[in-house]
Amino acid sequence: MKMYVIERDIPGLGQFTPEQLRSASQTSCNVLKELGPKIEWIHSYVTGNKMYCIYRAENVEIIKEHAKKGGFPANSISEVTDIISPATAN
Repeated sequence: MKMYVIERDIPGLGQFTPEQLRSASQTSCNVLKELGPKIEWIHSYVTGNKMYCIYRAENVEIIKEHAKKGGFPANSISEVTDIISPATAN
């Protein structure tokens, strides 16, 4: 499977309560179970008005389907072509 970064514009996201974040996570997980093994949520970064999600998926279409079924925006979907870190400098 390929790795993707999904950018989601969600105004006020950084002010969501733990319960609101838990509910969104539960919705996402329920849709993932329905879609099967062709898509996997790794983790997400929550900022003031955006969420950046890291997924593994067979293709962009299944990510779009997950967003539609879950009621989540997917404003930008980018395939990860490589990963670097401080260790890359060595």
